[in-house]
Amino acid sequence: MSLLGQNVLITGASMGIGRAIAIAFAAEGANLALLARSPDRLQRVKDECLEVAKTKQQSSKVLFYQTDLQDTAATGGVVSKAAGDFGIDVASGGAFDILINNAGLALGAPKPFWEQDMTSEISPMIGTDITGFMGVVHAMLNQGGMVKAKRGTIVNVTSVTGLEVPPFPGETVYHSAKACQEGFTNVLRTELQQTNVRVLAVRPGVVQTNFHEQRVGYDKGQYDDFVRGMEALVAEDVAEAAVFMVKQPERISVKALDVVPSSQRSLQVIDKTWEKRNAGA
Repeated sequence: MSLLGQNVLITGASMGIGRAIAIAFAAEGANLALLARSPDRLQRVKDECLEVAKTKQQSSKVLFYQTDLQDTAATGGVVSKAAGDFGIDVASGGAFDILINNAGLALGAPKPFWEQDMTSEISPMIGTDITGFMGVVHAMLNQGGMVKAKRGTIVNVTSVTGLEVPPFPGETVYHSAKACQEGFTNVLRTELQQTNVRVLAVRPGVVQTNFHEQRVGYDKGQYDDFVRGMEALVAEDVAEAAVFMVKQPERISVKALDVVPSSQRSLQVIDKTWEKRNAGA
């Protein structure tokens, strides 16, 4: 399925995996609605997407919306505005084609759960990774038109840690949220039977981004030690996987796709000799 002219909404689009996905979709000629909290970063990503589209001789339309997904009422308004800005007539059966539900928040590591602050650390993670995560899907199905149109693709960016206990401390809330996202994805898929709406999950492993650096601890030395020798993924690897999933014909759902470094045999077993053994390969 071609992405040319498809209307795509991407959350957490200002950096990391979200930015990489936005650029990859722009290269395919998709129209992009980019959501995140930082307007300055969103502007930079918009400019990058337009430059890539121009290089590929595509004519992507790219708009961005400053949004905090913890405010679910506001999210519905943003999705409704974006639909209007892209000329999508929801009342007449129009709809966004794709949602990339990527935004996430990890705070407090490496402190254990009982040492984390409920107000400044735990509640924002729940508000973003559960409430906000579900809220944007709710908005896309309603204000974005997918339920009425009975079509569209939702890609939830979850994590392999939603299925497997991670080896580092301080992430009880974050990984519980990822497990919740997995359950939500599977149940929503069944509730949307008798429609053509696909609900998919892409599950990244270790990715070298600022977000992952924060996940495993604010001590830069701790992060460097964790990734040393393993050749972690880069954000573009996950973006390519997302493009692959949504380009399948509508009759095919890649329900879930784990994208991990080959050195990451499991969350508990990582081959730290990978980079040395494969140097120059």
